Amino acid sequence: MHWTDAESRAVLRRLFDAAVASADPAAAVLRHLPGKPRGRCVVVGAGKASAAMAAALDAAWPDVDVSGVVVTRYGHAVPAGRIRILEASHPVPDAMSETAARDILTAVGGLTPDDLVVALISGGGSALMVAPAGNMTLADKQAVNRALLASGATIGEMNAVRKHLSAIKGGRLAQAAQPARLVTLVISDVPGDDPAAIASGPTIGDASTMADVRDIIRRYDLDLPPAARAVIEAGEETPKPEALSGEVTIIAAPSLALAAAAEEAKRNGLTLLILGDAIEGEAREAGIVMAGIARSAKTKGLPIQAPAVLLSGGETTVSIGRGPAGAGGRNTEFLLGLAVGLAGENGIYAIAGDSDGIDGTEDAAGAIVTPDTLARARLLGLDARAYLAAHDSYCYFSALGDLVKTGPTLTNVNDIRVIMIV
Repeated sequence: MHWTDAESRAVLRRLFDAAVASADPAAAVLRHLPGKPRGRCVVVGAGKASAAMAAALDAAWPDVDVSGVVVTRYGHAVPAGRIRILEASHPVPDAMSETAARDILTAVGGLTPDDLVVALISGGGSALMVAPAGNMTLADKQAVNRALLASGATIGEMNAVRKHLSAIKGGRLAQAAQPARLVTLVISDVPGDDPAAIASGPTIGDASTMADVRDIIRRYDLDLPPAARAVIEAGEETPKPEALSGEVTIIAAPSLALAAAAEEAKRNGLTLLILGDAIEGEAREAGIVMAGIARSAKTKGLPIQAPAVLLSGGETTVSIGRGPAGAGGRNTEFLLGLAVGLAGENGIYAIAGDSDGIDGTEDAAGAIVTPDTLARARLLGLDARAYLAAHDSYCYFSALGDLVKTGPTLTNVNDIRVIMIV
């Protein structure tokens, strides 16, 4: 194949789209439906994929007494028959996030052992379903979320704090559903696919402790509201794994998405190296590191010979501190770091994007890097390092016309990164 710019871009997009398609929430739910209950089926859930998951279950069980409520991100709702769909804010919760949490807790109350609760959980649920603990207000929870998002804490660390400041997360929804049978179907968006970390594990016993939370607060010097500090000082623990029962199934995951991208790469005549589905760390630094790997592959044939792709997933972070920041998410920041690290190396292309279609809070899933990214930007008067320092990667790629816009995909298996060496 003659790897023109147009063909390289098209192949990158095919790999990304194949990864996203592998996590189709409706198909995943239908593959993993539990046995039908003798009594009612109450469907609850939270996350970017929850509405699409609920719609599939409702359509599959016309002969079952189905009801319930799930919450998804604004713009991600689809009709789900007998199951009520709410929309709320992500990544910082709003009043609808609190309404959704209260309605979900009400929906699972007063059930019997003959009833079935199906919890449909996917990424984003932490912000979409909020029930503040103690005397905390929604404003307090919003402040906590903002502090966590700006801190550079890992998703696991953020979830440990969220669980201990919530009346629904960290297994507390499972407590509320007792004595009904509980089945949790999960679309994973976290490194390692730990269901306790996805949407802060509302139906999963929590292994983290208040001692862990206090360490995280100290480590990142988190500025928390007084009501949140009062909850932590009171020391009430979340339900632990041994205290809860229920079935949990991961129905879609980053590893499966990377496998789908790998199959598409083979169809396009590319050899492949999967670097892992759990890569974390600072987005810009990850981009610079991967630039070094890609340049080695291009110039020395190590660790893989061209034409080839390097595939990776996971969730990097962007630490913006307390100063002003531009527009962009972890994928565009990763790509800008990658472009700087590649320094215009010929024959290396890349795409990175959030599988839910929204990188951070912007309207793009991610962007594309080409060998002439830096040169085209310089012609426009854009300094890549200055934009990187200002965390303004969205505006950089927008000026180049290289943003990838998919719209909401109604699923979420975290980030998909493809670096192609030709």
